[in-house]
Amino acid sequence: MRDSTNMANDPFADILKLTKTESLVTGGFTAGGPWAVRFPAPDKIKFFAVVKGHCWVAIDGEEKPIHAETGDVGLLAAKRSFVLASDLSVTPVEAMSLPFTGNGSKFAKIGEGEDFTQIGGHILLDPVSGRLLADALPPWIHVQASSPQAASFRWLLDELVNEQTSDLPGASLASAQLAQLLFIQILRAHLKTSGPLSPGWLRALGDPHLAPALRLMHGDPGRSWHLEDLAKAAAMSRTAFAVRFKLVTGVPPLTYLLNWRMRLAERALHEGKTSISSLAQTLGYTSESAFSNAFKRVKGSAPRRYRDAKQPATNSLQ
Repeated sequence: MRDSTNMANDPFADILKLTKTESLVTGGFTAGGPWAVRFPAPDKIKFFAVVKGHCWVAIDGEEKPIHAETGDVGLLAAKRSFVLASDLSVTPVEAMSLPFTGNGSKFAKIGEGEDFTQIGGHILLDPVSGRLLADALPPWIHVQASSPQAASFRWLLDELVNEQTSDLPGASLASAQLAQLLFIQILRAHLKTSGPLSPGWLRALGDPHLAPALRLMHGDPGRSWHLEDLAKAAAMSRTAFAVRFKLVTGVPPLTYLLNWRMRLAERALHEGKTSISSLAQTLGYTSESAFSNAFKRVKGSAPRRYRDAKQPATNSLQ
């Protein structure tokens, strides 16, 4: 098994792996005639897609409802309740009261006819490292079917519905894989179509000038990278690179590198499979004490204490 500190040279994939991102399809519903459904505030990132028809999406805290057409996909990262409706004047029924399970199906039916079909699910994140992704997402992402980036969504949505409604071998695994690909496509589309993002790693991934430098740091986090190396990869002067990097990510380049190293260290210590001395060496520190001081400065706890708090003492590596 590859060490968790030695990830592929792809910052986007690195972060999805670090946060142990998993997508889970929970079901959907069909509807006909006037209808409205209120969903409770999710405790996880929620996604849903309009497979057939159209609806209004009214999110608590948002001034205006959103109109969603066939093929549109929404991602809700905020813990807000919301209503899906054919007509917002209709009194909504509570989603938890609908028979989403039963008779072997995860689809409920509302009203008469099948004018509308929706499918949805959740994004599961690691409780330790998941905030890295969750905090980078805006409260709401809406990818319209008319956008060029949504071209692949149609096939994914059709296959998801097929897996959810057909009694096929391996349906749950296939659904999870398709949902994971859908989530990746949502993030890709968001990077291409959104307006200015808040400073952070997600914004940096969409910056073609900084991408080469990010790939270097993620590809070999244990190397003693210098500002000159990173600026050269970005084809910029040291000053221009440093200014742009901080503007886009919110931190200087070498601080970003330090924070990424500590994220990797946190993950490795939580898993408890690597000794602290080996971890220090892998992350480019000349001694265990130098690594310990850096980890404590960033995370507020010595690595040994952090590891022992997460792992039984009898299983800890020295």
